[in-house]
Amino acid sequence: MNPFKRILWLLVLFALGVKAQQSQKLERPKLIVGIVIDQMKMEYLYRFNDDFSNSGFKKLMKGGFVYHNTHLNYMPTYTACGHASIYTGATPAVHGIVGNEWFSKKLGKDIYCTDDAGVKLIGSGIESEGAMSPKRMQTTTITDELKLATNFKAKVFGISLKDRGAILPAGHFADMAFWMSKTGAFISSTFYSDKLPDWATKFNDEKHYMPYIDGGWQLYKPIETYNESLADNNPYEGKLFNAAPVFPYNLKEMFLKYDAGIIKSTPFGNNIILDFAKTTIENESLGKDAVTDFLTLSLSSPDYIGHTIGPRSIELQDTYLRLDDSIADFLNYLDKKVGTNNYLIFLTADHAVTENANFLKDKKYDVKNIEPKTISEFLKKYSVDTFGTDLILDYSNFNIYFKLDEIANQNLDLKAVKQSFKNFLLTQDYIKSVFTEDEIAASNGTNLYLNMIANGYDVLENGQLIILEKPGYMEYKYTGTTHGTPYSYDSHIPLIFYGWKIAPGESFERKTVTEIAPTLAQKLKTELPNGSDGLVLIEILKSN
Repeated sequence: MNPFKRILWLLVLFALGVKAQQSQKLERPKLIVGIVIDQMKMEYLYRFNDDFSNSGFKKLMKGGFVYHNTHLNYMPTYTACGHASIYTGATPAVHGIVGNEWFSKKLGKDIYCTDDAGVKLIGSGIESEGAMSPKRMQTTTITDELKLATNFKAKVFGISLKDRGAILPAGHFADMAFWMSKTGAFISSTFYSDKLPDWATKFNDEKHYMPYIDGGWQLYKPIETYNESLADNNPYEGKLFNAAPVFPYNLKEMFLKYDAGIIKSTPFGNNIILDFAKTTIENESLGKDAVTDFLTLSLSSPDYIGHTIGPRSIELQDTYLRLDDSIADFLNYLDKKVGTNNYLIFLTADHAVTENANFLKDKKYDVKNIEPKTISEFLKKYSVDTFGTDLILDYSNFNIYFKLDEIANQNLDLKAVKQSFKNFLLTQDYIKSVFTEDEIAASNGTNLYLNMIANGYDVLENGQLIILEKPGYMEYKYTGTTHGTPYSYDSHIPLIFYGWKIAPGESFERKTVTEIAPTLAQKLKTELPNGSDGLVLIEILKSN
């Protein structure tokens, strides 16, 4: 072989070797976007389907993989628990976020899920709104594991109207989490940095909420569109900032009477989150280099609106019709800025929601709402009538906490006291079951609802008894709605994967919310979040 051919052959072999090395290089998307819609039933994707465009929810469902039968696998089904469980792949019993706020058996006082007296507000807000961090979350998140897997080169940002919706998904190692103050500004805490980025301050100074407030809240589409909802101003709707639940809403009047925080209880809170997300992507150059970045978004407005006005209101349907177009716009933005095949989205919810119990009752389903304070009052009355003293330390989040010192001082047997209260509670028409802490500890997974309670129970934090109400009953005021139970109306949530290496398809097998994070870990080739049980969604991994 002459020297020229030899050199040429060596160059070919070298090129083939480089190509082989490149083919072995770990592949990841440039950007992952987690979208959690606060208080979304899977059923909304069906009920409002005919009124959605082809570019928002329908585009995700047609082009992505849809899990139609995904559930939360613990109780209580609350916002903080949901966000933590989605991103840790663990249940509250493991990650420690057992409510939005709860009475801590260990500390003997009420605590909030993201409270942190050791950090301070940054940005233009109210001081108490900024003393927040993820320190109460005991496990890592998929966002944390991405940070670790990239030697902290990956950028991670969390954004929400609510502090817990931003902080918990972003994890312990986030570059920053942003949430909205009552002032209308996005704020954060010194857990992340000494000050807001200049671009975030500029965004705040521009007061993006004011055009929405000035324009008011009108119906987005002709009134005939809203035939999936009850009539405007029906008896199951509460008042939005003391205004009758009737379109149009004068947001300027509400703003002058209250503060910029009123924007959260309108569909436009979602718009502002997505606008701020775009600003974050551009200014932090997310998805621009070879290292995968992660953006967590929590869209909280449906929860604010749903709690106050209810799941059958025109207001809620209007919110979802507007959100559909906002998602379409955001997908179009990602296609242009990051690249059609360069980003991976998952869309889910932190919990679903019950129908208003009084609406169901009027339709001849024998259920009702129960005022939470009523339960506390009759528990205390039963205690005094039976034991001659008040043994109830706290009732909250379906948990009953006893005054253990008082029980000891009265020479009472704790086991007998628990059984007495359990027997009494089972005489109430809205109680399905009552479980003692011992029964919860002995749960073997055969009873679905007991297992869900056990998955949400922290022995250091929760009470001595847990109440399970009958299906359809609502521990809430007469109007609006709530959530928290293990029943399907509170646990059945949407789950869609879309984008990078996701083949279109659908599954109707029962899946759980805690399978999301380990699935992402396997797809990204990172370590599993350290509290996860490792169960994964095989279809998402097969579509590589």
